[in-house]
Amino acid sequence: MFRFSIFLKDLVSIRKALIISTILFAAGITAGWISDDFEELLIGQIQGLAEISQQLNASDNPEWSFFVFIFFNNAIKSVLVMFSGLLVGIMPIFFLIINGMVIGFLLRIVQASGESLFDVIVKGLLPHGIIEIPMIVIACGYGLALGGLVIRSIIAVLTNRSGIGEDWRSYGANWYSLIVGCHTVTHCGGH
Repeated sequence: MFRFSIFLKDLVSIRKALIISTILFAAGITAGWISDDFEELLIGQIQGLAEISQQLNASDNPEWSFFVFIFFNNAIKSVLVMFSGLLVGIMPIFFLIINGMVIGFLLRIVQASGESLFDVIVKGLLPHGIIEIPMIVIACGYGLALGGLVIRSIIAVLTNRSGIGEDWRSYGANWYSLIVGCHTVTHCGGH
């Protein structure tokens, strides 16, 4: 059974990874805002989102289509980014930076076009991102924690250190509450 108090306790157990995730996401936003080097990549990401948005808007029930798309997109990406931590945490790092860069780049474009940055953040980003962005950070934090555990395990094997099994058991015990908690909070977020 899912209990929010256990979910919060499990978040505390990965707090270092959550701090790193938050820093990487913020660095991505900053890089997207100030860098011209990745403009082509970011425009491609935004065009992909625009194409999906147009297809969903053209459906018989756009609200339902958006809900279903966002639900499955978030669920699949959250679980994938968590498990991709097995690859020593590389994928969660890229996921955080790229997603942050897209947001930073979009905000820069909005400001350059003369639109109100405040309105875009308050009316566009916050209503959707207030739940989704923390869940992205949490899922990636969990992937980074898993990557750290993989790295510690490799070092333990190479140095004949014992006791890493307890770290794996402790980490595995958190999976259920984190996955259920992330998805419960994300999908109750009004989409």
